[in-house]
Parts: sequence; C-alpha cells; structure tokens
Amino acid sequence: MERKDIEAIVKRVIQEMGLEPTKGKKVIVTVVGKDRPGIVAAMSGKIASFNVNILEISQTILSGYFTMTMVCDLSTGNTDFSTFKQELEREGERIGVRVYVQDEEIFRYTQRI
Repeated sequence: MERKDIEAIVKRVIQEMGLEPTKGKKVIVTVVGKDRPGIVAAMSGKIASFNVNILEISQTILSGYFTMTMVCDLSTGNTDFSTFKQELEREGERIGVRVYVQDEEIFRYTQRI
C-alpha cells in the first residue's frame, strides 16, 4: 500500500468521525527540491498573502537539496485548506520545488502507521 493510499484512508476515517479538516487547525507544509536562492522568500510570501501564520519552521540543505517543513495555523488566514494547498503547490511549480500540504491530524496519523 502506498503512502497516498494510507493518507486517503486516514482522511476518510477522520471525515467519517465527523471531524472537520483544518477548520481552525494546523497544517504541515513540506518543500523539497534543488537548492537555489529565493525558496524561503517565495513560500513564506505566498503563505503571508493568505494571512496564515507560520508557527514553526525548519529548513536544511543536504548535498545541494533543499528541504523545509513548516507548521502553519490556518485559523488566522483568509483561505480554506483546498485553496491554500492548491496555491502553495502552484507556487512550488513556479519556483521549481515540490510542495506537500497536509492537515496536521492526517500527517500525525500517517506517521504512526
């Protein structure tokens, strides 16, 4: 079973339990790609454009590859999860990196599996 299949199952279970995804909750944003100037600026700028707060951020560069993980609070923002996810992925494509946005609960549960 692939990770995306597990995430889909966990998401369905959370919805069946009556939990509303990301409304007033945290999301995990992961950015990966070949290192180059401007990645942090572009991604944090896009996040700020939605008035979403970055609660925690960690980034590293290993052998020329950039990785960054952020915990963001959507409750401060003026967007919904789907739009936020789509726009961050689009910004990632524009600057040449991969962006993954997950509901914190789904992220936490998939890490336990």
